[in-house]
Amino acid sequence: VPADGSHWLSMREVLDMLRQRGHEVVVVAPEVTLHIKPSKNFVMKMYSVPFTQEELEKAFQAFFRGSFEEGWILKRLLKVHKGMKTLTDCWVTSCEQLLQNKELIRYLEERKF
Repeated sequence: VPADGSHWLSMREVLDMLRQRGHEVVVVAPEVTLHIKPSKNFVMKMYSVPFTQEELEKAFQAFFRGSFEEGWILKRLLKVHKGMKTLTDCWVTSCEQLLQNKELIRYLEERKF
């Protein structure tokens, strides 16, 4: 499952170590991400998603802004919930797009993923 943010930042070190030990590492990621970027340490397979970099960044900013705002707790909770829903919708859409990408799925199947 594509994961951006802290999941990726932690995983990147593991991938670098696998590469150093002689493994071929393939990273499958949506074209629109915050932190997942190509590297010489792995092969990058990307797929398109129906949202832009700007939309994803805006969703993250709205979530974090709502998380740290001051004010009435119920109002803050509603903002955080809305922000989390928007981010979750992006992740679900990203997963759906991956599963519907026949070319990428074929590539993964041929390599026994």
